[in-house]
Amino acid sequence: MDIGKGLPAIQGGLHIWITENQKMVPVPEGAYGNFFEERCYVILHVPQSPKATQGASSDLHYWVGKQAGAEAQETAAAFQQRLQEELGGQTVLHREAQAHESDCFCSYFRPGIIYRKGGLASDLKHVETNFFNIQRLLHIKGRKHVSATEVELSWNSFNKGDIFLLDLGKMMIQWNGPKTSISEKARGLALTYSLRDRERGGRAQIGVVDDEAKAPDFMQIMEAVLGRRVGSLRAATPSKDINQLQKSSVRLYHVYEKGKDLVVVELATPPLTQDLLQEEDVYILDQGGFKIYVWQGRMSSLQERKAAFSRAVKLIHVKLDVGKLHTQPELAAQLRMVDDGSGKVEVWCMEDLHRQPVDPKRHGQLCAGNCYLVLYTYQRLGRVQYILYLWQGHKATADEIKALNSNAEELDVMYGGALVQEHVTMGSEPPHFLAIFQGQLVIFQERAGHHGKGQSASTTRLFHVQGTDSQNTKTMEVPARASSLNSNDIFLLVTAGVCYLWFGKGCNGDQREMARVVVTVISKKNEETVLEGQEPPHFWEALGGRAPYPSKKRLPEEVPRFQPRLFECSSQMGCLVLAEVVFFSQEDLDKYDIMLLDTWQEIFLWLGEAASEWKEAVAWGQEYLKTHPAGRSPATPIVLVKQGHEPPTFTGWFFTWDPYKWTSHLSHKEVVEGSPAAASTISEITAEVNNFRLSRWPANGRAGAVALQALKGSQDSSENELMRGPKSGGTRTSSSVSSTSATINRVLRREQLMHQAAEDLPEGVDPARREFYLSDSDFQDIFGKSKEEFYSMATWRQQQEKKQLGFF
Repeated sequence: MDIGKGLPAIQGGLHIWITENQKMVPVPEGAYGNFFEERCYVILHVPQSPKATQGASSDLHYWVGKQAGAEAQETAAAFQQRLQEELGGQTVLHREAQAHESDCFCSYFRPGIIYRKGGLASDLKHVETNFFNIQRLLHIKGRKHVSATEVELSWNSFNKGDIFLLDLGKMMIQWNGPKTSISEKARGLALTYSLRDRERGGRAQIGVVDDEAKAPDFMQIMEAVLGRRVGSLRAATPSKDINQLQKSSVRLYHVYEKGKDLVVVELATPPLTQDLLQEEDVYILDQGGFKIYVWQGRMSSLQERKAAFSRAVKLIHVKLDVGKLHTQPELAAQLRMVDDGSGKVEVWCMEDLHRQPVDPKRHGQLCAGNCYLVLYTYQRLGRVQYILYLWQGHKATADEIKALNSNAEELDVMYGGALVQEHVTMGSEPPHFLAIFQGQLVIFQERAGHHGKGQSASTTRLFHVQGTDSQNTKTMEVPARASSLNSNDIFLLVTAGVCYLWFGKGCNGDQREMARVVVTVISKKNEETVLEGQEPPHFWEALGGRAPYPSKKRLPEEVPRFQPRLFECSSQMGCLVLAEVVFFSQEDLDKYDIMLLDTWQEIFLWLGEAASEWKEAVAWGQEYLKTHPAGRSPATPIVLVKQGHEPPTFTGWFFTWDPYKWTSHLSHKEVVEGSPAAASTISEITAEVNNFRLSRWPANGRAGAVALQALKGSQDSSENELMRGPKSGGTRTSSSVSSTSATINRVLRREQLMHQAAEDLPEGVDPARREFYLSDSDFQDIFGKSKEEFYSMATWRQQQEKKQLGFF
């Protein structure tokens, strides 16, 4: 895009652009403060106050929606960079992420920011004035800076500590949580009035529910739309405000060129002085993860400036991207993480060729002389999924390794063949394996005794701590001698009387923080911090005297750029034969095949449900590594994936992936037309809900009359549709269905409904509609989605999910 031609004359005030078809187009001033979650925005603020001094800096913000794709982000970033060049050096750049905006950004939008679902139609109708055909629920929160986020139209969205606005077109009901303060209610109401004036031309009725018992008419309207509330409201969400102590954790990094390389090193911690900054260089100031600043010296090179900004963005992404792993399998594949490691963990140690459960308090403590099974359970797309890690210590015997594999097969049978099995060698643990132990993985050199408890060891032991956060840290016992040290890392020396925490000169603050966490796992003795070069005599005596050790600065490891490759596997005369599939897709996976997917850092072996030689798969993966011309490490993790149980770390390598491809056994006619029985059932429920709604409108009272008139107007008003993601009209039937489960049918426990034969169901329960009897919270927990989302799916997909989860 030609920035010079695309920009109007930049005057004082606020200017906003939005991504649209890989271009940046201006946003109408009337839509300022509305942000679509699938888009990126560039916001420029130029001071226009009479008090603004000549040459005062402007603020240029790059805003990223939580559902924004890579193309939108690249378009906005490029526009921001070229706009900065056009404006000159008196511009401060800001990167803003949805729901984590800076105070400066929020201050532009009074009385608050509105987050809208979806993207934006090509005609750019950001906000449609005098539009009444709408049903939505907005979650309003914030004290000084208020924001409103569109959430699921359900009581499940509510909590006691926030404000919620039910927007029904000509009627807007603000529901105030019992724990909200007076100031929060006032600011929420200011935003409600602003919405009414901007989007309804001031012609909508506003009602406030401050005490449910005192507002029966408004509560009747809410229950007609949301259904009768079952159970109590969720507690108030704890505040995530950053306190001053967190803000005081500051680190300064220096970004500079060294030959052809760009180097980023930690320079200082508080107290910081201005003379640390040199005009020829670029610096990053990390304020405890709360805010990251990039300081660019006026004489610094363009390459250094770009590198510093990229590094700063990466520091932020470490925390933000984990939340996207379920919805973006390509990201999960690249990071090798199915989730953030917060699922259920079970550990068994191989003892006497049998598996023995390990005490949860010792889950992260493994021994090099043993083998372990680590079962991880998590939910994705409404389904419970499993990963079974087969961890093999360097000192494990052949019999123990054989027992490890046989016990894994037993567990897989117990779980109906649903386990994804990943073979892990000590020292080559994948990122997700580290994440499930939350930074407390410690590998000891001795063998484990009964129930995984380590046997007695020498009084002097040395541990190497590697990692910067709870997602990537592991600690390994190494020989207790000086040559094991490394200036780039942290070591823990445990002696009979004291525990030394040794900080190498090249370690950074994040490493030091994680090391202090690990100390409590390994030793309860008195801790003494030792800096490299300031060791007491007893430290060297415990290590058997001084000795040379690596002290050069370690360069960052580069992950090789590797295009994933897919092979069909077969065996001829006992030898592995591979046939590569170029430009592969999911269609290349056949139920009779065993396929090998090489992503360089992992080897996946996909087992078709009708494959006959799947027991040879692990051996084939090992043979592939041994014979690879690039000299691959035999410790590269090997992952067994069975058809229908593919994790996102596997599916993310495919351009597209249909999770229902192998789950539908319906005829073509049923898929196209849907099940007549199910269709008639939904029609019956829709009719019931319509009757229910008509019977619930308040018959008397001014509020009731206003509500009925407002909702009638919502159906008869403008034919234009609000361009904001999912169509409001398209969700009306599904939300009606959701209302029914809580009002027409009685609510039953999940145990009474799941995996039950028709004759064993409670009296009066329709076997074909058993999921209707679940509470909203149980439905969300089991299916991983709301009832509205479930009933908006194709009928055959509903049936398949019900089969998989025991409701068919």
